Amino acid sequence: MFHAIVFCLCSWRLAGVFGTECLFVMEGDPVTLNIDLTEIQRDEIIMLKFGLKDALIAELKRGENPITLIHVNERFRDRLKLDEKTGSLTITNTRNTDSGLYKVTSMNKETQLNMFNITVYGRLPVPIIIIDCSSSSSSGSSVSKCSLVCSVLNVSDATLSWYKGISVLSSISVSDISLSLPLDCLDDSYSCVLNNTISSQTTHLDIRGLCSTHSDCRCCGFTEAVIRLALSALVGAATVAVLVYEFRSRSLQQKKREQTPSNSD
Repeated sequence: MFHAIVFCLCSWRLAGVFGTECLFVMEGDPVTLNIDLTEIQRDEIIMLKFGLKDALIAELKRGENPITLIHVNERFRDRLKLDEKTGSLTITNTRNTDSGLYKVTSMNKETQLNMFNITVYGRLPVPIIIIDCSSSSSSGSSVSKCSLVCSVLNVSDATLSWYKGISVLSSISVSDISLSLPLDCLDDSYSCVLNNTISSQTTHLDIRGLCSTHSDCRCCGFTEAVIRLALSALVGAATVAVLVYEFRSRSLQQKKREQTPSNSD
């Protein structure tokens, strides 16, 4: 499972401050607000606020030696860890509701020190690939039309894509998503990928396994694909040969007409 935290720089026009640090984390993993308070004065109080309403999350204070937490919001109790030397704070057991804007301000100087924007992503499910067949009647006979459907449930801020090798065939980015692919001559080079900013889940196509349970769907594996390719090549070569033969025949007929004396001579 992918557990890395990705950092970036955002541009926020809040309180005239630029350079908000963006942090992306998987739900349940820790995320650290790198707050360097080594230069703060003794007895200075630093506040950590959250959200648009600036709810007070914690207060820090430098005593004679270490930096200490003198207040923690009940919501973050037992989940907020302090580095007593630097003042950095780590939120453990992150939740989706922890996503949002965090501000670090000095109560004494009434100045803003740092800003962080945290996005907590839920863990991605593995995409499911099925064959979906629908029947239609034409001239008294029933015709089945089948397609591959890749789907996931209960996701947000993610992209679902069909790949052939490393090439993207189609993709969609919404919640509760499914994506279809026409069932023609497919092989196991296809895969369905669900991804967000920091993680991904992939399901590789097992076309023979799927087709074994759907007798009304005609799937073709590697051998049939090669045969189709060879037949296409033969048809193409035959077409070229016919065109060349016709061109030569017309050329010969034209030459004969030019060499034959006219009756008037």
